[in-house]
Amino acid sequence: MTDPNVPNPSGETPDTPETPAVPAAPAAPEAAPVPPVAPPAPPAYGAPAAPAAPAYGAGTYDATAPAYGAPAPAKTNVLAIVSLVSSIIGFFTGIGFLVGIVCGHISLSQIKKTAEQGRGMAIAGLVIGYIGIVISIIVTIVFFVFLATLSASYNYNY
Repeated sequence: MTDPNVPNPSGETPDTPETPAVPAAPAAPEAAPVPPVAPPAPPAYGAPAAPAAPAYGAGTYDATAPAYGAPAPAKTNVLAIVSLVSSIIGFFTGIGFLVGIVCGHISLSQIKKTAEQGRGMAIAGLVIGYIGIVISIIVTIVFFVFLATLSASYNYNY
């Protein structure tokens, strides 16, 4: 290789100028081999095995199920509802008060044992039922007193 700045001692001029050689890029170091991943260890003796995760999109969606971590809605005692409704209907029919009182006492007993909802409805059914019974008794007494005064005012001549 000749230096273009240095004159050629033979006096000849080269036809093509020489291009300087480009040094080669250094070779990349080899990557270390990746060790294989070991499978997960089995659970300890007595511990339940973790269930396999379902595939994405697998299963069905239940709109009635509570969200994860949310408490399930408490159930309302059916007899408490019956007690309240029958006591209210008793004002129109006159015979629903007894059903409301009986169902109210039974539902209060069940609510104590099962911790269901509906205690307020059962108490409301009892109160309305007892008030309705008292009002019915007062109306009946007033009705018979009215009939007695009417019959006493008539003069029977035989």
